[in-house]
Amino acid sequence: MMINIQQSAISSFHVVHLIQSYYPIVGGAERQLGALIPLLKERQVKVSVITRRHPGLTHFEVVEGVPVHRLPVPGPKPLASLAFTGAALALLKRLRPQVIHAHDLLSPTTTAMFAKRFYGTPIVVKVLRGGHLGDLERLKTKPNAEWRIAWMRQTIDYFIAISREIDADLDSIGVPSERRVFIPNGVDLVRFTPLSETEKIATRASLGLPDGLVTISSGRLVPEKRVDHLLSVWNTVRGAHPNAWLYVLGSGEEETRLRKIAGAGVCFLGTVEDVLPYLQSADLFVLPSTTEGLSNALLEAMACGLPIIATSVGGTMDVIEHGVNGWLYPSADISALRDALLSLLGNPALRKTLGTAARQRVMGDYSLISVAERLRDLYASLAFPIAASARGSYIHG
Repeated sequence: MMINIQQSAISSFHVVHLIQSYYPIVGGAERQLGALIPLLKERQVKVSVITRRHPGLTHFEVVEGVPVHRLPVPGPKPLASLAFTGAALALLKRLRPQVIHAHDLLSPTTTAMFAKRFYGTPIVVKVLRGGHLGDLERLKTKPNAEWRIAWMRQTIDYFIAISREIDADLDSIGVPSERRVFIPNGVDLVRFTPLSETEKIATRASLGLPDGLVTISSGRLVPEKRVDHLLSVWNTVRGAHPNAWLYVLGSGEEETRLRKIAGAGVCFLGTVEDVLPYLQSADLFVLPSTTEGLSNALLEAMACGLPIIATSVGGTMDVIEHGVNGWLYPSADISALRDALLSLLGNPALRKTLGTAARQRVMGDYSLISVAERLRDLYASLAFPIAASARGSYIHG
C-alpha cells in the first residue's frame, strides 16, 4: 500500500531513524539508509539518526550533513537494550520528529513504540530480514515475545517489507495487508552502471587485477554469508578455468578462518571503501548466502550489468529469475554452486545475456530515487494526515 501526496502540497518535516548501528560501522542497512538520506533531504525531509554508541565513537557527530546521536549501551544485552531505549526516549522528547522510522523488529522498534505511547509520534518499521534467521524469528527468542508481537500489531502504523518472504512473515503474525507496505531496497542507477570494454580494461589495470576471469563476492564475512561454500569449490573451478580469480570483498568474524581455507586464485581485499570499480571490472558476481533480506551488494552488481549466481533465498528470489537475469541454486547445494560457476565461467555469451537482463531488471523496479519518493510519501501520509486524506490514496503492489 502506498499513499500518494504531491510534494508541493506539504512543507518540510522531520523524520528520526532508529537503527542499531550507523557510519562508520557499515552493513547493508546502514549503506541503504546512508544512500537514501541525501535524496530524502532533497524532498523536504529533515533526517536525524539515533543509534548505539560503539567503542571509539563520539556521542554526537554530523555525518555528511546528518545529525547522528550515539547513545550508550552499557552492560549485558538486556541492560544495554533498556539503556538505549531510555536514552532514546529522552532524546526523542527533545527532537520531537513528525515520524519515527525504526530499522529491525528489536530494540529500535520497542523504542519507537514507547515513543508513540508517550508522545503520540507515528512510526514505521522496516523489517530487514525474513525467514529462519530473520527479524521475526529473532524476536520470538526474546522474553515476552508474544506480548511484544501483539503490541506491534496494535501500535505500528506501517510495516515496510523489502521482500515477499518478509511480507509473508508479517502476514503470519496477523499484520493486516493495509499496514504492510512493499518498498524494496534501491540502487543508484547513475553511479552503478556498466563500463565499455575499453573502460573496463583500463579500470581493471588501475586496480591491479589480473588478466583472466574475475569473480567477485562482496559482503560481511559472517557464517550466514557462506563464503566457505564458495571457497570449497574454487579449486575445482580453477582446475577447469586456470585463468579464474576470486576476489572476496569485506571483513567480519569469519575472515581469519576463511583465509586459512582459501586455495590458489583467491584474494581477500578486506573492507573496500568503494566497491564500484571492482564490480565494473569483474566478469561474475556470486552471493552464496543462506539467508538475505534484499542484498544491496546484489542490486549494485546487477546495476553494473554483472551476471549473478545466488542462492534462492529471501528477496533474491524477487529480483532474480533463474536463467533469465541470473542463476539461482538451493543454498545447501554446494555441487549446484560448483556447476553454476563452471557453466557461466565457460560461457561468455550466457554471461553477457544474464548481465544485460540483470541491469534491465533493477532499472525497472529498484531505482534508489523511486525508493526515496515512496518513503517520502509514506512519511508525509503520517506527518500530514489531513493532506493525505484530502488527496486520497492508491494501492501499489
